[in-house]
Amino acid sequence: MSGRAQMMWDEAVTGYDFGRGHPMDPVRLKLTRRLVAALELDRAVTVGGGRTAGDSTLRLVHRQDYIEAVRAASADPDAADPAYGLGTEDDPAFRGMHEVSALIAGLSVGAAESVWRGDALHAVNFAGGLHHAMPGAASGFCVYNDAALAIARLLELGAERVAYVDVDVHHGDGVQTVFWDDPRVLTISLHEHPRTLFPQTGWPTETGGPGAEGTAVNVALPAGTGDAGWLRAFHSVVPELLEEFRPQVLVTQHGADTHFEDPLAHLAVSLDAQHAVQAACHGLAHAHAEGRWIALGGGGYEVVDVVPRSWAHLVAVAAGRPVPPETLVPEGWRQEVYALTRQAGPRRMTDGRWPVTFREWADGYDPADRLDQAILATRKAVFPLRGLMP
Repeated sequence: MSGRAQMMWDEAVTGYDFGRGHPMDPVRLKLTRRLVAALELDRAVTVGGGRTAGDSTLRLVHRQDYIEAVRAASADPDAADPAYGLGTEDDPAFRGMHEVSALIAGLSVGAAESVWRGDALHAVNFAGGLHHAMPGAASGFCVYNDAALAIARLLELGAERVAYVDVDVHHGDGVQTVFWDDPRVLTISLHEHPRTLFPQTGWPTETGGPGAEGTAVNVALPAGTGDAGWLRAFHSVVPELLEEFRPQVLVTQHGADTHFEDPLAHLAVSLDAQHAVQAACHGLAHAHAEGRWIALGGGGYEVVDVVPRSWAHLVAVAAGRPVPPETLVPEGWRQEVYALTRQAGPRRMTDGRWPVTFREWADGYDPADRLDQAILATRKAVFPLRGLMP
């Protein structure tokens, strides 16, 4: 393998635009790409586009009738069919929707191909991570499920074990659904508890279909969980499962909406803890998947202060050139932020919480603590199915 990191990018992805006032503001992608450039991280990666996913690729996950419905709504938004999740408040139709959604999917599929071939050891598509899209419906701001498509392409190319770790604040329901009955894919999702957040799935008892028991893993975190608890949950579940599963490729989804400033959710995680989990995923890819790592974006609706910094850190980690948290944000980028949004940009690449510390699971369990109850529920549901002690 070359060891080079690849960043999948095409300026056209900023056309993934549900319209004025929608939380999924494409300015978050523009600002992330420009911050990557301002930090000169694009000099440490290969920046490349990918082919727009055609119907044969999209059909690895999505039904043809759904693809046709997206194409029809893309040509005439007024014709969007809500039976396919299109033309709804979450997923309003817009012209060109099929083309840009297929482009984002193609970038993630291209990342998978590049890593599997050995052209790159790590590949990042921060425009991707659209994990809610179902085989036959749009959902939760997601039209085509690029994460599931990347995994499906890896399986098509011959991968026998792929692990997917999703740390978005929302449950990775679409990816779990696609691979529910497939023992070749281990899906792990850490998310806010379904009692308090969309999509109201991701209970610890959801563990996989017949013949694939123990390949769906869900950690349902109490609202208000902060840095120490979030990291404790991650490290109490993910490393042991990856060590047992022995994936050939690790695919991770890094929605930035766990942040305490995010307007759509209720966790209290900092940029610094997000950075720490990115670094942990990088290390786990090297420990258990021979370094093969595909990292995707996802949710994140504080589009100035949080998303660009979080995903710039992700690119930096993948590039092997981590940005010290105390780094000043380049003034030129802050000027671009103001020009595009009329908001003041952040001044440093940290929330002032680095280094983030947490208590390891081996250090003891508090039966009265809601976070520990959540972790233990997941371990009890899944670990015995994989031959591990809960």
